[in-house]
Amino acid sequence: MMLLLIFMFLLLQYSSDVYSFDRSSCAAKTKTSVYKDGDMVLAAFLPLFTITIDSASDNQSNNNFYIHQHVKECKFIHSFHFIVLAMVYAIEEINRNPHILPNVSLGYDIYNVLFNEWWILNRCITWLSGPKKYVPNYTCRREMKSIAALTGISWIISTNIGTLLELYKYPQLTIGSFDPNLNNHEQFHDIYQIAYKDMSLTHGIVSLLNYFHWNWVGLIVSEGQNGFQIISELRAEMDRNKICVDFVEMIRVSEVSYLPSYLLSPTHLAKSTANVIITYGDSDFMRGFLFYLRQILVTRKVWIMNSDWDVIIQSKHFILQSFHGSLIFAHHHKETSGYRNFIQTVHPSKYPEDFYLTRFWFYFFNCSFADDDCNTLENCLPNASLHETPGSHFDMVMTEFAYNIYNAVYAVAHSLHKMLLQQVEVTPVKEAEDLIFSAWQLHPFLKNMQFTNPAGEQVNLNEKMKLNADYDILNYWNFPEGLQLKVKVGQFSPYGPLGQQLSLSEDTIEWPTEITETPRSICSESCGPGFRKSLPEGKVSCCFDCVPCPENEISNETDVDQCMQCLDHQYANTAQNHCLQKSMTFLDYEDPMGISLSCIALCFSALTSLVLSIFLKQKNTPIVKANNRTLTYILLIALNFCFLCSFLFIGHPNTATCILQQTTFAVVFTVAVSTVLAKTITVVLAFKVTAPGRRIRWLLVTRAPNFIVPICTLIQIILCGVWLGNSPPFIDTDTRSEHEHIIIMCNKGSVTAFYCVQGYLGALALGSFTLAFLARNLPDTFNEAKFLTFSMLVFCSVWVTFLPVYHSTKGKHMVVVEVFSILVSSAGLLGCIFAPKCYIILLRPQRNSIQGHRDKIHYNYKTS
Repeated sequence: MMLLLIFMFLLLQYSSDVYSFDRSSCAAKTKTSVYKDGDMVLAAFLPLFTITIDSASDNQSNNNFYIHQHVKECKFIHSFHFIVLAMVYAIEEINRNPHILPNVSLGYDIYNVLFNEWWILNRCITWLSGPKKYVPNYTCRREMKSIAALTGISWIISTNIGTLLELYKYPQLTIGSFDPNLNNHEQFHDIYQIAYKDMSLTHGIVSLLNYFHWNWVGLIVSEGQNGFQIISELRAEMDRNKICVDFVEMIRVSEVSYLPSYLLSPTHLAKSTANVIITYGDSDFMRGFLFYLRQILVTRKVWIMNSDWDVIIQSKHFILQSFHGSLIFAHHHKETSGYRNFIQTVHPSKYPEDFYLTRFWFYFFNCSFADDDCNTLENCLPNASLHETPGSHFDMVMTEFAYNIYNAVYAVAHSLHKMLLQQVEVTPVKEAEDLIFSAWQLHPFLKNMQFTNPAGEQVNLNEKMKLNADYDILNYWNFPEGLQLKVKVGQFSPYGPLGQQLSLSEDTIEWPTEITETPRSICSESCGPGFRKSLPEGKVSCCFDCVPCPENEISNETDVDQCMQCLDHQYANTAQNHCLQKSMTFLDYEDPMGISLSCIALCFSALTSLVLSIFLKQKNTPIVKANNRTLTYILLIALNFCFLCSFLFIGHPNTATCILQQTTFAVVFTVAVSTVLAKTITVVLAFKVTAPGRRIRWLLVTRAPNFIVPICTLIQIILCGVWLGNSPPFIDTDTRSEHEHIIIMCNKGSVTAFYCVQGYLGALALGSFTLAFLARNLPDTFNEAKFLTFSMLVFCSVWVTFLPVYHSTKGKHMVVVEVFSILVSSAGLLGCIFAPKCYIILLRPQRNSIQGHRDKIHYNYKTS
């Protein structure tokens, strides 16, 4: 079965970067490991190729026997081989350094492992027991030079090997991304992590989302403890920054690692409206998932990935639109001097033990194997070098995992150096072969190991003192297809000043094809000024409706939750995005309404004065003498003052006008109404006196009705005095009645006193109307009872209509209604009472005499 798997592994189909092995006999030959001897040997377990199976159910995908029976293809991952080269470079650099492990050479023993428990444990037992036998806890090796195991890049590899090595107390250094779960010292006591902590990765991703104002994203993560943890951290950070998640897709690593691409089907990806997808997972997950993506067309999506992108396989079959423009968070590290030259000088002849490197050369540089030696290449391209590989572009600086393995080698070397120094101080030795120790003795030195590597960066294996990583933000360029460049476009440092942790060169970013400007990824368009957000029930906070601000409220920013109320002296403009200063308003003389009412008041006042002058001139005529000439004069004078009191309501209010407005109005109208009442009583008394046997003649003779006016007026003056003494009217402002104006008005002070004064006036008017109505048909000479009745009907009708109209208007229109009512009611009294009399005096003077009145009666009698 093992031979079958190896045979399938060696069936390579050429591609620019991911390819299957040829069927040639030399290309089909392989070895268990890449081994180079030394006084001390470092073992490494790395995924240098992977397999894909035909199909599998959820249960079968984890069945090792099923996997081995249904291997579809084996694919060499050349990018992972650069991790091997970084390890070789570090070992050679240490072997040349006289200050680290002098007279002690380091070697390496590199095993290929798959992302599968059976493969991992198989290779680990082979390393421990020997290639001939697979007997746990028994070794076929004559000597065991291995002092530590370097594992990675996946947590699957590290945890499975760590479980086995715990039995042997072997030091294990992982080169994968920092995994908090590996800090469980009860379960993994002998595992040391090289990578920086990724505690600020979520903060960096959210900072990038905030920079571009992306608040609607999708999450695709690998299932497992790391996946759940990153989702929890991301969602918590997103909630603090008001970023919403459209969907969360968790995929098992085993599915993306072994199942064919067409069997993977994330249900939310195709339906999502989010244009930004955050993908997080180990390299095995990223490799499998991105192989799935090559089978479907995913356009206009920006992918944000963690640094494991650096080691995923590439292929000319990848759909261009799926990956071009992706943003990658990679750990920032300094460049090691000499590594670039090392990569340029790497050649199979220099490392004959590395059969992977030989096969790589065979396929990429059109080489052929020698007839008698499968490790010797012929007819290669002249001056072939890794950085000149046809159709590919390799970074001439270390990738993240290459840099981690570089530091891991130095960590073991420094620990071994300290341990040997300590051992030499106790027991001096002459040769390296005389050194006798067990690998577990390195643990005390590894636990607190910290050193500065040749690149000048601090490396610390103590997780309590380990720093958070700085990140380079890389932009993946694959346009035209095959370019395959990762260009640094920004950086994120958790140690930078708040608000300056993210630096980005937006102009250098290449976005996915079909996108010519910075893409948008939002659930709802922003609510502009003048609107507020309204969250429908059942929706997330990023999916909202925009609702206009209520009246006199504004919003001058985008996406506000609540509108802001304008101050009392301000009002909202039409767009409701700015508060404007209200202007002062009142019934001014320059206002058209003010001018009109002033002219009407003057005209009626002049007309009243004219009527008064006529009555004074005709004072001895019967029509003037009838119904008490004195009361007639008082009524005309009172009406004149009624017209003139309108001017107290027009113009800028002040304290004096506010006090005089209501009191003057109440007093002069009380005089007018009480005069009408007295005239009505006079008519009634005159009728009673003419009736035989009446004894109330003395009331008419003593002019008792004349006392009605002063008595009624005195009562009103007393009420006004009480009003002014307790709570007089005062100048006030109304900021709410009108949208754009502050109304300067007179506050009535005591509302109770105001209604008492107006109620008393209304009672007088009602009493006058009632009495005039009852006396309207009394037979008397020059009887004006009908005129009094009609005048009081007009008067009462005006003020009854005034009440609802007054209370339904606002601002200066209330004053207009009040002035208009004053003028109409006064004009009603003037017209209804004095118009018929003036008509007789001016146009029918013959009727203004006793003889004329008798002739009219005689004429009417004869006619009848």
